[in-house]
Amino acid sequence: MKILVVGSGGREHALTWKLAQSDLVSEIVSAPGNPGMAKHGELADVAAEDIEGLVPLANDIDADLVIVGPEAPLVLGLADQLRARGIPTFGPSADAARIEGSKSWANDIMNRYGIPCPESRTFHDASVAIEYIEAHPQGGIVVKADGLAAGKGVTVPETATEAIEAVTDAIEHRAFGEAGETIVIEDRLHGPELSVFAFVDGETVSTPVAARDYKRAYDGDTGANTGGMGAYTSPNLCSPTDLDHIRSTILDPIARALVEEGCPYQGILYAGLMLTDKGPQVIEFNCRFGDPECEPLMLRLDSDLAEICLAVAEGRLADTPVAWNNKRAVGVVVVSSTYPEAYETGFPISGDLPLENDAIVFHAGTSENEEGQLVTAGGRVLVATASSNESVQEARTKAFEIAEGIEFEGARYRSDIAVGAD
Repeated sequence: MKILVVGSGGREHALTWKLAQSDLVSEIVSAPGNPGMAKHGELADVAAEDIEGLVPLANDIDADLVIVGPEAPLVLGLADQLRARGIPTFGPSADAARIEGSKSWANDIMNRYGIPCPESRTFHDASVAIEYIEAHPQGGIVVKADGLAAGKGVTVPETATEAIEAVTDAIEHRAFGEAGETIVIEDRLHGPELSVFAFVDGETVSTPVAARDYKRAYDGDTGANTGGMGAYTSPNLCSPTDLDHIRSTILDPIARALVEEGCPYQGILYAGLMLTDKGPQVIEFNCRFGDPECEPLMLRLDSDLAEICLAVAEGRLADTPVAWNNKRAVGVVVVSSTYPEAYETGFPISGDLPLENDAIVFHAGTSENEEGQLVTAGGRVLVATASSNESVQEARTKAFEIAEGIEFEGARYRSDIAVGAD
C-alpha cells in the first residue's frame, strides 16, 4: 500500500514512523514532510494547505490512502476533494471539520444534542462582547477566537481588563486574522484537563485513549499559550470506567450528532475535556491528533496504524481492532528561545537523536541547509519522546535525558512536563 501523509510537524513524523512499521505499507510519501520523515520515505515539495497541489500529487503517485495530519487542509476541504476522486482518505470532510474550525458551530451542536460543555455566547461586535464581560465576575470567563489560530487563540483572563484586551486584539486588531473576526466567550470551568482521542467512522467510535498536554510556554503553566510544550500518556491517567463514561456521554453522542447533521465524521476525534465536579465537560473538539500528544501516543498504539486508517477511510472501523498498550510515554518539546513570540531559525542542530522504539526524537520544525546540515526551521523544533513499561517517571527521565542532549542556539524546554504523574 502506498500512503501519502500530509503535513510536516512532529505529529506527522510520529504518524509516519508508526506507519513505516506496518507490513501493509510498501511506500510512504510525505508532503511537504521534514528531514525526520525523509528517513521513512520520499518527500514531495507541496505545502500542507496547497489543496490544488495535493490532489494531483495523490493522483500522480497513485496513492492507496491519504492521511491528513493538520487541521487547516481538512477545514479547507482536502478530504472532500480527494474522496470525490475516489482516493481513500483518513480525515473528516470540511463540514465535519467545523467541529474544530468553528467553535461557535461546535458549541451549537453540543447544546442541541445535550453534550456537556460550558455556557457560551458568540460575538461579532467588540462593544457588545465588552458589555457581556463587564457583567461577569472577574476570572469567570474564557475568550476564544472562533476559527483556527494554531492553538493560540484562547485567553484565560484573570481580570476584566485582560478579557477586554483579548476581545479587542481579536476583533479590532485582527491578531488572529479572519479566525478572530468572531469570538466565543465561555464560562470558565475548573478541574484537571484531559485530552481523549478515538478513531471515528460515522457512528463507530473506537476504544479511546487519554493524554495530557502542557500549553503554556514556561514552567508552572506560566507565559503565553503555545501549540504545546509537552505531553504524557499513561493507563493510570484515566480509568477504563471513566473512559467508558466519556465515550458514552461525549464521543458516541457527537459522532451520532454529526451523522444526524449530514456530515459523518471520518478520522481521529480529539476531545479536550475539563474534569469538573459535575463530570467531564468539553472545552473543545479538534479534528486531528493533538501535537504533541500524538508523539507519545504512537508509542502506545499496539494495532497497525495503516490498517486502522484505511478501515476508517473505507467505512470498516467496526471490524478493525484498535488496541492501546499499558506503556507510559512522555514527550518533551525543545523549542526556539523566544517561542511563541517571534524567533530566529537556521541554527545548526547537534546531539544524539535516537530512533529506537522506546526513545525517539520526532522532528517538528527542522530543515536542511545548503550544506545538508540539520537546522532549526520553526518554533517547536524537536520532540524528545520516551516510553516505559514501569512508570511515567522512568519515561520522563529518559525523555529529559534526550532533551538535554539536543543542542542549538537558544534551545529550551519546560522542565516540569509530567512531573509527579504516575
